[in-house]
Amino acid sequence: MPLLMRPVRLTLDDVARAASRYGVPVEDALLIAVNLYGVGSAQDRRRARIIIRLDSRPTASWQVIVPLNAIGSPFRLDGPNLLLGEERVGSVHRVDADEAVGGYFRDGGRAATLNPNARSRCAGCLFCPNTLEAAADPRFADERELTDLLEALVEQHPRRDLSDLREVTVSTGCFEREDAALAHLVELRSVLAARGIHARIGFLTSVVRSDTAFLFLARTVAPFVLRLTVECFTRRDLLLKASKAKLAPGQMPDLLRRARQAGLGTSFTYIVGLDPLAEMRAGIAQLAEHITEFPNFQVYQAHNAIMAGARAPHAEDLEFYLRARIEIEDLLGDTGLRPKSWECYRPLWYYTFANENLVPA
Repeated sequence: MPLLMRPVRLTLDDVARAASRYGVPVEDALLIAVNLYGVGSAQDRRRARIIIRLDSRPTASWQVIVPLNAIGSPFRLDGPNLLLGEERVGSVHRVDADEAVGGYFRDGGRAATLNPNARSRCAGCLFCPNTLEAAADPRFADERELTDLLEALVEQHPRRDLSDLREVTVSTGCFEREDAALAHLVELRSVLAARGIHARIGFLTSVVRSDTAFLFLARTVAPFVLRLTVECFTRRDLLLKASKAKLAPGQMPDLLRRARQAGLGTSFTYIVGLDPLAEMRAGIAQLAEHITEFPNFQVYQAHNAIMAGARAPHAEDLEFYLRARIEIEDLLGDTGLRPKSWECYRPLWYYTFANENLVPA
């Protein structure tokens, strides 16, 4: 079914003026807008992974995950041409269904993301598109099955070689208990060690919370980074599944502090567009001093009318996200932490962070 949305009137001149007003490259503003509004096309795809090259900076390619059936979006796919209104702004070089799979690579094969616990069966967060995806991700419950998953990933690797793997990120899906999550991480470290892989493990979670767990991870699984699935600070009981919602925002700074004190890397995931900007800023400010890695900030995507209704006031407008970007730069600029393009497919940053170049000129 097509994604119906109120028609958005946006031209390249509009984007350029907004970008100039906030000191943002027009390319960053364009890509944020693509993530926000999706793309209309003849393809009836709720979500697809597409590779975009912007005409103004054609040497860089960006993978984004967007609905391609967004009726009302100012962006349209016409053959390989990405149009904003009637003006071509870029080209699309690949379109793949965004299926929930067991794993995939990022950063040119140096990072892998695993979905070992059937991410597509994880449900409960109102904003999450997982239930809209094709389910091709079985559970990998023990070391043998994890070994099979790694063997399958070798065949997908650009060089058929996992020896330079530096980061393995686990998307938790349905780990609802701390002990189950810890057991899985031990098995994963064992499987990686058997292959001579000493990559850092990153874990997206809100269920690993105890000092005992943190010390156990530091002793048996490290190098390790805890990526707390914050997602939002307001309306958590309405927007999140129970295992996430019962972690109160007031508990989050101490959780990250204790994890860092135990010797773990720390970060969090957050969806921009669910909270008003004032609440967003206040919540991030509380967490900023307790992180060792740049957080994963995602532009909120609404895939149906219910999801659209979950947006914070004014979060349907591009300028909301440009203001959010400036607020976050102000909060995190002095930390020295910076976004990496391969870590997030719906980011607020592409070519610059504040006045710093993220992509070579």
